[in-house]
Amino acid sequence: MLLETIKSKIGKLTGLGHPSPEQLGAALRNRKANTVMLADDGLIPNNPKLPLILYRSVVSLKGSFDPAALFEDLFEINGWAGGWRDGIYDFLHYHSQTHEVLGIARGTALVEFGGPNGKRIAVKPGDIVVLPAGTGHRRLEKSDDLLVVGAYPETGRYDELRASKEEHDRAVLAIPKVPRPKSDPVFGKNGPLLQLWS
Repeated sequence: MLLETIKSKIGKLTGLGHPSPEQLGAALRNRKANTVMLADDGLIPNNPKLPLILYRSVVSLKGSFDPAALFEDLFEINGWAGGWRDGIYDFLHYHSQTHEVLGIARGTALVEFGGPNGKRIAVKPGDIVVLPAGTGHRRLEKSDDLLVVGAYPETGRYDELRASKEEHDRAVLAIPKVPRPKSDPVFGKNGPLLQLWS
């Protein structure tokens, strides 16, 4: 992942590997926003009001650009920043003070969302998952070439909590205070997230 971090930094400085605005627009596909509500299990709070949103094959990654750069640009123009390139942790964790978006740039994975009683979802290139604050997640399986781009809305603060009663009880108080994003990380200010999370 060090190589991906270097590629990201060089790309942001030079534009190398990044899609043009026309390519970025052409790569977006009109897809349904699938939603999943996940229940609090006593250790993983999940989000009591906001569903996880899954966009299947919402981005076409055909082109000469770096697929990770496309996700970085897409999230950034829609107000989701703090981007990173990596995989998905194989341990159960969640964020109580921010929402998170995950874009699958390369490879495949089976991810558990919501904790052991939650939902297992297979993700592939072009998929995007938007996690409301409190949503537990961990990778169960992956291909060797898995590459994920993540980002966060401008409001909120990054934290990383594990499955414990003590952290759960603190998180339950923090999650409702996390501001709703001002835009959908995929479709911007007119995206379905704003209605689904209203």
